[in-house]
Amino acid sequence: MDKEERKTVNQGQEDEMEIYGYNFCRWKLAIVCLGVVCTGGFLLLLLYWMPEWRVKATCIRAAIKDCEVVLLRTTDEFRIWFCAKIHFLSLETPPFSSPKSMADKISNGHAVHLTENLAEENRLEMNKYSQPQSQQIRYFTHHSVKYFWNDTLHNFDFLKGLDEGVSCTSIYEKHSAGLTKGMHAYRKLLYGVNEIAVKVPSVFKLLIKEVLNPFYIFQLFSVILWCTDEYYYYAVAIVIMSVISVVSSLYAIRKQYIMLHDMVAAHSTVRVSVCRANEEIEEIFSTDLVPGDVMVIPLNGTVMPCDAVLINGTCIVNESMLTGESVPVTKTNLPNPSVDIKGAEDELYSPETHRRHTLFCGTTVIQTRFYTGELVKAIVVRTGFSTSKGQLVRSILYPKPTDFKLYRDAYLFLLCLVAVAGIGFIYSIINSILNEVEARDIIIESLDIITITVPPALPAAMTAGIVYAQRRLKKVGIFCISPQRINICGQLNLVCFDKTGTLTEDGLDLWGIQRVENTRFLLPEEKVCSELLVKSQFVACMATCHSLTKIEGVLSGDPLDLKMFEAIRWFLEEATEEETALHNRIMPTVVRPPKQLLPESTPAGNQEMELFELPAVYEIGIVRQFPFSSALQRMSVVARVLGDRKMDAYMKGAPEVIASLCKPETVPVDFEKVLEDYTKQGFRVIALAHRKLESKLTWHKVQNISRDAIENNMDFMGLVIMQNKLKRETPAVLEDLHKANIRTVMVTGDNMLTAISVARDCRMILPQDKVIIAEALPPRDGKVAKINWHYADTLTQSRDSSAIDSEAIPIKLFRDNLEDLQVTRYHFAMNGKSFSVILEHFQDLVPKLMLRGTVFARMAPDQKTQLVEALQNVDYFVGMCGDGANDCGALKRAHGGISLSELEASVASPFTSRTPSISCVPNLIREGRAALMTSFCVFKFMALYSIIQYFSVTLLYSILSNLGDFQFLFIDLAIILVVVFTMSLNPAWKELVAQRPPSGLISGALLFSVLSQIIICIGFQSLGFFWVKQQSWYKESLPYSDTQAAVNTARSLYGNSSDLSNETNPDRHNIENYENTTVFFISSFQYLIVAIAFSKGKPFRQPCYKNYFFVASVIVLCVFILFIMLHPVASVDQILQIVCVPYQWRTTVLIIVLVNAFVSIVVENVFLDMILWKVVFNRDKQGEYRLSSTQPPQESVDWWGKCCLSWALNCRKKMPKAKYMYLAQELLVDPEWPPKPQTTTEAKALVKENGSCQIITIT
Repeated sequence: MDKEERKTVNQGQEDEMEIYGYNFCRWKLAIVCLGVVCTGGFLLLLLYWMPEWRVKATCIRAAIKDCEVVLLRTTDEFRIWFCAKIHFLSLETPPFSSPKSMADKISNGHAVHLTENLAEENRLEMNKYSQPQSQQIRYFTHHSVKYFWNDTLHNFDFLKGLDEGVSCTSIYEKHSAGLTKGMHAYRKLLYGVNEIAVKVPSVFKLLIKEVLNPFYIFQLFSVILWCTDEYYYYAVAIVIMSVISVVSSLYAIRKQYIMLHDMVAAHSTVRVSVCRANEEIEEIFSTDLVPGDVMVIPLNGTVMPCDAVLINGTCIVNESMLTGESVPVTKTNLPNPSVDIKGAEDELYSPETHRRHTLFCGTTVIQTRFYTGELVKAIVVRTGFSTSKGQLVRSILYPKPTDFKLYRDAYLFLLCLVAVAGIGFIYSIINSILNEVEARDIIIESLDIITITVPPALPAAMTAGIVYAQRRLKKVGIFCISPQRINICGQLNLVCFDKTGTLTEDGLDLWGIQRVENTRFLLPEEKVCSELLVKSQFVACMATCHSLTKIEGVLSGDPLDLKMFEAIRWFLEEATEEETALHNRIMPTVVRPPKQLLPESTPAGNQEMELFELPAVYEIGIVRQFPFSSALQRMSVVARVLGDRKMDAYMKGAPEVIASLCKPETVPVDFEKVLEDYTKQGFRVIALAHRKLESKLTWHKVQNISRDAIENNMDFMGLVIMQNKLKRETPAVLEDLHKANIRTVMVTGDNMLTAISVARDCRMILPQDKVIIAEALPPRDGKVAKINWHYADTLTQSRDSSAIDSEAIPIKLFRDNLEDLQVTRYHFAMNGKSFSVILEHFQDLVPKLMLRGTVFARMAPDQKTQLVEALQNVDYFVGMCGDGANDCGALKRAHGGISLSELEASVASPFTSRTPSISCVPNLIREGRAALMTSFCVFKFMALYSIIQYFSVTLLYSILSNLGDFQFLFIDLAIILVVVFTMSLNPAWKELVAQRPPSGLISGALLFSVLSQIIICIGFQSLGFFWVKQQSWYKESLPYSDTQAAVNTARSLYGNSSDLSNETNPDRHNIENYENTTVFFISSFQYLIVAIAFSKGKPFRQPCYKNYFFVASVIVLCVFILFIMLHPVASVDQILQIVCVPYQWRTTVLIIVLVNAFVSIVVENVFLDMILWKVVFNRDKQGEYRLSSTQPPQESVDWWGKCCLSWALNCRKKMPKAKYMYLAQELLVDPEWPPKPQTTTEAKALVKENGSCQIITIT
C-alpha cells in the first residue's frame, strides 16, 4: 500500500490523531457473522468493545482518499481507537457562478477556511476538474466535528470559518457587506445547522450501553451459570445489586446530559436579523447563521448564538458563561486598518487576540450603543461546535480519559486472578474426565470456578467507597460530576492556586494615592475625595479612564474601576438611546463631581451663560475610549472638560508600561524604588498619565485616530495604590498542605512582584527562601532567545548597574544551599510571556523550572493549561483551584480541578465548592486519600475472599467433598456483602499527613499485605483440615457410591451449588463430614479477620472502631458463628449441613481462629505498618529532596513492587519512578544549577538533539 494508508489529522494540536483507511469486505463480514452465531454473540460483544478489531475484522486496508471507513487512534499516552464511516455531501450547482468555484475548491481540499476572492479562485481551479464527481465531497464526523477531504493536503481537515487566515482589512472590505441568499444557502449546506446539539440519549440506549460493560456481562454470565446449577439465592442478590447500580448510574448520567442540554439549549434558537449583500435586512432563525453573515445586534441585547466580530457600534457583554466573571465587559468595533496606521492591514484576525472586539457564543449582550442611525453589526466568524461555547461543550461531552495507576493495576490484578482460575479450570476438567462425569456437568463445574476466583460483586464493592466519599464531600459543600476523580485526588502532591478571588479577597480596596509634582513624588495621600483635588488632572483621570457603564441604573464594570470611581464619589451619566441615535457618531458619557466639593461662590445667573463661560459647572465628557488590553497592559480615553477648547488624553495601567510611554523628564528618579516598595508589600499599583491634545483634533478625527497616536509623550501623574487582602483561611490552609508535603504554586494574571509578595504573605514562599525571576526574551533581530536570571530582591535595582549592592547577591550562600536545601530554598518565578518563550525555545529547561517554579504571573488562560500539562509531564499529580475566571482549561486538565464558582463555567470542572474558600482543597484531598485507601482495602478483601474460598473448596475437593449450598450462601451473602459495604464507611482522617497512599496495587506494601494474608489463611486452613484427621474420634466419610461420589464431588467443587432436590440425601454430595465443618468454621472467621486487618484507619481514615456499622456487623457475625460453633442448634446445623463434633475440637478450632487472628493483625498492623511503612512508604517532601549519608533518597512506595516485577522479568531498575524525583537527584549534583544571579541563558542557534542551552555570565 502507498503512504496514504496512514495520515495524521489535527497535527500538533491537543486532539491529534492517526488515521487509517479501510473498505468493507463481504467475505470478512460473512465470516464475522458466522463467528457471532457460533459464539452465541460473544464475538459481537468483543468487537463492540474493540473498535480496532471490529474494523480490521470486517474491512480491508485502502487508500484514505478512496476509503469507506476510517480508523482513528489518538497520539497521546492513551492511544484510544475510534472508527467513523465516510459520508458524501452532494453539492448541486448553485444558480450563480462564484460558489461553483468554492464547491470545486472544497472537493479539491482547499477550502479549509472561507475564500475571499471566489471569482479568481474559480479561474485557478476550474481546469483541475473534468469529472462530475467533483461535486461529491467526502467527509466523516468525529466528536461532533466534520472532517472534509483535502486533495491539496492529501488528508482530511476540518472546515474553518473566518477565525483563521482572514486579515482585519478583508473583514471590512470583503465580508462587511453580507452574503447573498444563494451564497448563504450554499454555506449552510457546508457548515450545517448552527447549533450545539447535545442530544439526551434515551433510557434504552443508555441502558444498553451500560449493561454491555464487561463487568456486567460477566455478572450476567455468573447469574446464568448459578441458575443452571440451581444456586438461586446469591444470583438474586447479585441481580439486585446490579440493577441498583445500573439504575443509579443511568440516573446520574442522564441527569448530567439533561443539565448540559438545558444549559446549551436555553437560548439555542432565537430570531436574528442579518444584512444581505443588497443592503436589505432579513430575519432568520439563529440556527441558519453561517460564517460570513452580518448579524444585527438588537438594542435590548441578546444571547449570542455564534462567535462574531463587531464592526459597528459597541456592546456591553456579560461573559460569565466563559470566564466565570459576571463583570460586564465593553466590546468595541474591530479597528479598521484602512483608516488607521499603515502596515496594520496585514494583521490576521484572531478571536483570542481580538477578544475586545469579539462577541462569543453563549455570552449575553446586555446593552448596545449605536450612532446616527447606524446599526450595531457583527460578522459571524464561527458557528456550532466550532464556537468557544461549542468547544467547551465538546470538552465536557468527550473528556480526556483519566489515567490512574490504580485502575491499570486493578485490571492486572484481575488478570492474575483469572490465571489462578484458569489453573482450577483445567484441573477441574481433567479430574471430571478422569471420574467420568457427564459432559454437561463438566461444562458447568469448570466454568463455575471462574465465578469463585473472580468475584462478580467486585465492581459494586469498589464503587461503594467512592459513593460514600461523594456523599461526605457533598456534606461539606463540594459537588462532584466525575466520581472516579475522587480516588485520583488522593494522590495529589501539587496544587495550583489562582490568586485573586482564591487566595485573596475578590475586591480591591483603595489604600491611597501618591501624586507627582515637579517630577517628585509627594507624600502618600489616603483621601482622594477632597476640594483641593476635585479639579486636578489626577482625579479627572480616575473619573474618566475606566470602562464603567450603567445597567438598569446600577454602575457596573471592572471591580478595580469601580473601587477607583467610588473613591472619588463622582457621578456618571450616559446618553439615552434616543440621544445616541440623533447625534453624529457620539454622544459622550459625562462624569461630574458632587456639588459639595465644588466652590460655592458660583452665582445662580451663570446657568444662563454660554457653555464656555461656565466656570463653576464642572463636567467631563468621555469622547473616545481605548479599552484595557491585557497584551498592552493599559487603557486610555480621550475626554473634554466642559468649556475647554482642547481635549485631554488620560491613560492608566501597569506602572512600568505607563512610565515607558511618558516623557522621561516627568518620571521621578526614584520611580522604580517607590514602585518596588509597594509591590513588595503586596499592593497592586496602577500608574496614571495625562496630556493635552492639539486643538486641531476634532471629535470626528478623534473617532478615527489610532491608539498609538494618543498613547505617547504623556505626563506622568502618579500612582494609585490598591490593596488586595489575603482571605483569612489562606495561610492556615497552605500551612496544612506544606505539612502534608504538598507543593503549592500560584498561577495568576496579576503583576509579578505583587504575586511574589502575596506568596510570601501566605507563606507559599518562606521568608528565608530566595526567588529567582526568569525573564525570557524571544528571538529578535537575528539574535537567539535568551533568559535573564534575576533575584526578586534585586530585579529593579539591576537596571542601574551602579545601584547593585554586591551584598544583596549572596552567591556563596546560594551555592552552599546545594549541600543543604533546607537552610535556604529557592523558587522560580516568571510571567506568561517568559513561560511561552521557555516552552518554545528552552524545552530542556522546562522540567527543571517545573521542579521549583512557584509563582507564574500574567498568565493567560491557555498558558495556565500549558503549565498544568508541563507539571504533569514530570509526573506530578496536579490539583487546580480557581474561581472560574479564565481557569476552565486548567481546571479540566488537572487531575483534580476545584472551581470556587458556581457559574456555568464550573460545569467543566470535576469538583465545585459551594463556599468560595480554599479550605475545600485539604477536604478534597483527605476524602480522596480515604476513598483511595478504601478502594485498596476493598480490593484486597475481595481478593482474599476469592483465594480463601478457592482454597477451601480445593482442600475439600481432595476428599471428594465441597461446601454446601447454604454454606456458600451464608459466606457470600451474610458475611461478604455485609462486610464489604460497611467497611467502606470509614470517614477520612481529620488532618492531612506527610505520607501519601500508594498509587497502584502493584506496590511493595500492598503486595506484601495480600501475599502474607494469603499464606496465613492457607496455613491455618490446612492446619485445621489435616489436624482433624489426627483426632481419635475421627472417621472418614465416604460418598454415596464411588462413581456417584466422584461425579457429585466434581459437580459441587468450585460450583457454589448443590442440588436442592437432593437435600434429603446430603451424603450424596459428601458434604456432612468433619473436614467440611472444620474448614467452614475457620474460613468463616478468616473472612472477618482479614476484613478487620485490612480496615485500616490512621493516617488516611478514621479508626475502624468509629465505623459503627462495620463494628456492629462484625460483632453480630462473630457472635453468630461462635454461637453455632460452641452451642450447636439442630435446625441451623441441618440447614448449613454441619456435623456434630466433640466440644473439645470446637474449642481447638476456636484457639486456631484466635491464633490466626492474632498473627494476621500483628503482621498487617504491626510489622507492615511500623516497619515496612516507615522503610518503604516514607516519601521525601516534594520540593526538598534531601541528601543524607545514612539514608538515600526514597523514590516511592512502588519501589518494592517494581523490584518484584523486575526480578520476575529479569530486568533492572534504572531510575526512580517519578520523573521529578529523578530530576531532583540530578540537580543536587549539578554545579550549573540553579543559575547564578545576573546571568543569561541563551538558546542554541541550532538546537542539538539533547536541546542543550548555553549559560553565559554577564560581566
